[in-house]
Amino acid sequence: MQTTTIPIDPENPEPRAVAQAAERLRQGELVAFPTETVYGLGANALNTEAVARIFAAKGRPARNPLIVHVADVAAAREVVAVWPDAAIRLAEAFWPGPLTLVLPRRERIPDIVTGGGPTVGVRIPAHPVAMALLRAAGIPVAAPSANRSLQLSPTCAEHVARSLGGRIPLILDGGATGGGLESTVLSLSGDTPQLLRPGLLSPAQIEAVIGPIQRVANLSLPTDTSPLPAPGMLSRHYAPHAALELGTENGKRVRLLLARGSRIGWLTFDPPPPYMPGLIVLSMSRDPALYSTRLYAALHELDAAGVDAIFVDTPPDTEAWYAVRDRLERAAVKAST
Repeated sequence: MQTTTIPIDPENPEPRAVAQAAERLRQGELVAFPTETVYGLGANALNTEAVARIFAAKGRPARNPLIVHVADVAAAREVVAVWPDAAIRLAEAFWPGPLTLVLPRRERIPDIVTGGGPTVGVRIPAHPVAMALLRAAGIPVAAPSANRSLQLSPTCAEHVARSLGGRIPLILDGGATGGGLESTVLSLSGDTPQLLRPGLLSPAQIEAVIGPIQRVANLSLPTDTSPLPAPGMLSRHYAPHAALELGTENGKRVRLLLARGSRIGWLTFDPPPPYMPGLIVLSMSRDPALYSTRLYAALHELDAAGVDAIFVDTPPDTEAWYAVRDRLERAAVKAST
């Protein structure tokens, strides 16, 4: 399959490019597009065969559900069976934006979208290209991140092409995304709101609107065969090709592996050490928002450089770093052999 990339203005999307991509979606094809979080890989959420193409292109496990993207609250209510008061308040506070709400699904949503589970995640993205595409297509769009399953999410069109080139027909290139991490996923399907995936929207921001929520660390994950309640909950996820290690004193390990002839990448808060052959050092911001924006791009850069291992200085154990730590801890889980 040939993959076509169409440049598009991220602030004022050209109607012709949007119309072309929207028609592809209506015809059951896949389109990669930018959101305010990362690039998504979209398909008509009501078309089982179209959604199946997402799973095939990504190599995604069938039990891992997709998030449905819609243009407005009215469209969101058409894909969920209930719309509680908490959803009303959260939508008013944070949509469009990086918040996914998980609610009981309507029957019109195919099983493949939800991993066979009884709930569906839905959100309204804030990116002008994503919003223009959803309005033009006039359908709910299922869209996980536009990359091979379990690997790094893409924050620019080049990342998408490197991962899915030849596997999808169209990429809308709207430049680099602003958020850098995926949306926060909150379930409202039970008695107590549950944070299923931390993201750009913090727990404190949510609790300021609806009160206490249950953190993801306290949840019991399903078995290996039952549907996951949300994306991003697999133990290994968001991983670069090179092995990733988190640590507070990475210098010794870095020097040891360099002495053995390895090529090493290092994300550090500290100033770069003196030049050492085989070492690529990327200095990272101590501001969690700036770090989030840069994280995936930095890991993509090190992967593209062909390093053998990546070391990452462990971020602070505070709520401001909650989502970043979640991504890095999952990326550091060793791949099964």
